[in-house]
Amino acid sequence: MRKTIFLGLLLAFFMPLASFAWGPTGHRVVAEIAYQHLTPQARKAIGGILGRQSLAMIANWPDFIKSDTTKQYNHTSTWHYLDFPGHINRQVFDSLLQAATGENLYTEIHAMMKDLKNRSLAKDKQRFALSFLVHMVGDLHMPLHAGRDEDMGGNKINVMWFDKASNLHRVWDEHLIDFQQLSYTEYTKAIDIASPAEVKTLQSGTIADWLFDAHQLSDKIYDYTKPDAKLSYRYNYVFVDDLNQQLLKGGLRLAALLNSIYK
Repeated sequence: MRKTIFLGLLLAFFMPLASFAWGPTGHRVVAEIAYQHLTPQARKAIGGILGRQSLAMIANWPDFIKSDTTKQYNHTSTWHYLDFPGHINRQVFDSLLQAATGENLYTEIHAMMKDLKNRSLAKDKQRFALSFLVHMVGDLHMPLHAGRDEDMGGNKINVMWFDKASNLHRVWDEHLIDFQQLSYTEYTKAIDIASPAEVKTLQSGTIADWLFDAHQLSDKIYDYTKPDAKLSYRYNYVFVDDLNQQLLKGGLRLAALLNSIYK
């Protein structure tokens, strides 16, 4: 697995950034926030799986392996998202979620949690499951990964980011985060400032609740962002609080899931 991760890191430099969710920095922020909120038991168990490697450094492996030429990971491509029609209510959302029984973001988060609860599972399989769980909880909180199928989560909506041609998905996975000009550790310190009561509130609810919350934010993004719009300072002003809140929610909720697994 260690060699595979190293290969993935090299291959990542040749990947189109639109294929990421949050981009490398965002996923590391989510993972680092989660680590800061782990129980001692969870930290010990995760250390037994990862050794000296951090959650932040495994967080992007599920994206990096998209460049693996052996195609052994092709079956995981649908694990990163789950699309819904726009402006649906919770009842419709729940019915669609129940009907989505294939391998998708929602079903595979549960599958990876089940694997990690199996302490007899081989170490390399535990590492695989942990890497994907960390990554997919990040994906779940990137609103366009609960976006719309017809535009591939905003990938087909062309926009300008300042003077650069881009698309709506890339704005959210890369440009907005990079615009803050923070490393993932700086970003973590900047937004991981919720009170204990706020942390408890943000960690409450189910995975379905969190996914619906992200989908509702995607509606706000779709409504505001018109095709071929030129986005810059104003767009950051409108959405930076949503961006930071989603990263924080992702990290805190990932910690809650990991703490529940390693009680």
